[in-house]
Amino acid sequence: MSTTTTAAGPARAERPVYKVTMGRTVQAEWAKFWSLRSSWITLAVALVFVLAFGLIRDWRYTVMMNAGHVHDPEVLDANGVGLSLFGLNFGQLAVGVLGVLVTAGEYSTGMIRSTLAAVPRRLPVLWAKALIFGAVALLLGVVAAFAAFGIGSGILSGSKAALGFGDAGVIRSLIMAGAYLALIGICGVALGSLLRSVAGGIAVLLGTLLLVPGLMELLPTSWQNNVSQFLPDHAGDSMYALHQDLHTLSATNGLLVLMGWAALALAGAAYRLKRSDA
Repeated sequence: MSTTTTAAGPARAERPVYKVTMGRTVQAEWAKFWSLRSSWITLAVALVFVLAFGLIRDWRYTVMMNAGHVHDPEVLDANGVGLSLFGLNFGQLAVGVLGVLVTAGEYSTGMIRSTLAAVPRRLPVLWAKALIFGAVALLLGVVAAFAAFGIGSGILSGSKAALGFGDAGVIRSLIMAGAYLALIGICGVALGSLLRSVAGGIAVLLGTLLLVPGLMELLPTSWQNNVSQFLPDHAGDSMYALHQDLHTLSATNGLLVLMGWAALALAGAAYRLKRSDA
């Protein structure tokens, strides 16, 4: 009787198992963020806004000084930091809108389903997006603030408002300007995730930064003094202001208040992300 032998086939190679970690989630979100053309364009727009409007404000100050308007309210208490960082009022809008797009954009395209399928625990996705965009906005804000102040110092040279990097409080103000943009960006990320709508997130963000402060002007002065300072934009202004007014927060308290707003928005976004389907 003949016997046959069968040779064992080559062992099938096992696929490596990749564990979902926070580090890998951050790497994935980092690659995703920079792969979008809107990220590059909007960051460039924010940088141009901060620089252009700040330098225009510096130029306007010198024109008014040369024209003899030394007692004009725009000139009387002006300083180089406040003039050069005037563009933050416009740069924050671009940064905040991009923050909304970072999260709400995935819901509008349906890509969020693939993202959450890859990261079933969900919350690391939100933390990664907030961390990445906050870091990018911080770097952008600091670079823009230092550039605007550095160039603006040349325009203001010899004037009453002229300041240098070595003057008291200047470096702190410029770094705080970057922190302000970072926190506004994180608020945008949280609103986009909470509302899951690009239009809705942008509307709430712009309403908070532009409409609500305008409505506060209709309230009695005592209400304005006691409430307005705790609004996100006013708290942010106090963060990078060289000198605080009577009814404004200190730089540290302004930072804490804006951090509180960002934490509140992130908490709402995390709750909805955990409790409802994409």
